[in-house]
Amino acid sequence: MLIKHAAGTWRNMSVTNRKIVLLVVFIMASVKLHFLPVLIFLGVFVNVHGHLSPKFYSKTCPQALSIVEEGIIEAIKNETRVGASLLRVHFHDCFVDGCDGSILLDNSATIQSEKQAVPNNNSARGFEVVDHIKAKLEKACPGVVSCADILAIIARDAVVHYGGPTWEVRLGRRDSLTASRATANKTIPAPFFNLNNLTSNFAAQGLSFKDMVVLSGAHTVGFARCTNFRSHIYNDTNIDTTFAKSLQQTCTKSGNDNVLQPLDLQTRFTFDNKYYQNLLVHKGLLHSDQQLFNGNKADKLVQKYAADQCKFFKAFAKSIVRMGNINPLTGTEGEIRLNCRKPN
Repeated sequence: MLIKHAAGTWRNMSVTNRKIVLLVVFIMASVKLHFLPVLIFLGVFVNVHGHLSPKFYSKTCPQALSIVEEGIIEAIKNETRVGASLLRVHFHDCFVDGCDGSILLDNSATIQSEKQAVPNNNSARGFEVVDHIKAKLEKACPGVVSCADILAIIARDAVVHYGGPTWEVRLGRRDSLTASRATANKTIPAPFFNLNNLTSNFAAQGLSFKDMVVLSGAHTVGFARCTNFRSHIYNDTNIDTTFAKSLQQTCTKSGNDNVLQPLDLQTRFTFDNKYYQNLLVHKGLLHSDQQLFNGNKADKLVQKYAADQCKFFKAFAKSIVRMGNINPLTGTEGEIRLNCRKPN
């Protein structure tokens, strides 16, 4: 168990902290200390230097969670879709060098924004909501709450508002000083991915096969653009024929790239298990969605979650916490941005 804990700890550790640990391990080995103290040190080090905690702002900004919750609920009331959009932004943030708010940075002389990466361009949205919430937090607690943490809290509160599960959001992330459009183009999973692509993509982030199937269930809310599902409805054979033809009426073979369709045709603004039920009848909107129920090892998980929403909710809460722990900047790494769109 100790070795397993240490392995998980290493995956969630920042690059700087990993370097420090390796240095200390080398020193301990050089004086012939045993392996067990090394593992104990690894656990203690992360508790001090790389640990995220639900109570991180309890003293420095006790009203932080309520400010974010009020902000996202107000935003969803103004535009129902925006909560799903920001859940996706949190996902795309974490898959590019960790959950560090890099996706929020605008273009500058030194920064190529991830907003213009292929998976995000004309697609990622809701940034004005983050700006609004950040401004309120800066008035209440100047320079305390990071943009990366705001995204993590918004994701939870949006899911809850749509009727989904809740979870304790671990906090204490800091914001990156830069962004990487090139990395975003490589590491964010694409709608044309097959099961092997999806599996290896999530594994590269330290997430399991089960995490991949569970987190895909976030597609129970939100929309996709025609350009992202056109190939699936015209070229794939694992799609219900009537469903495909109905989508072809508005998503033509050319043009209409920005025509939107709900990812979940049954309950587009309710966080439930209908996404998996759609897959069972070959009505997944994206090629990558239907790959989860296509005569492969993901089938049993899809069937389980389609039959039992409670099991899906419990699994989703655990998996999104793991995703939120991908390579956070902590301690003195990065900064707390005053404006989420640019470094201080």
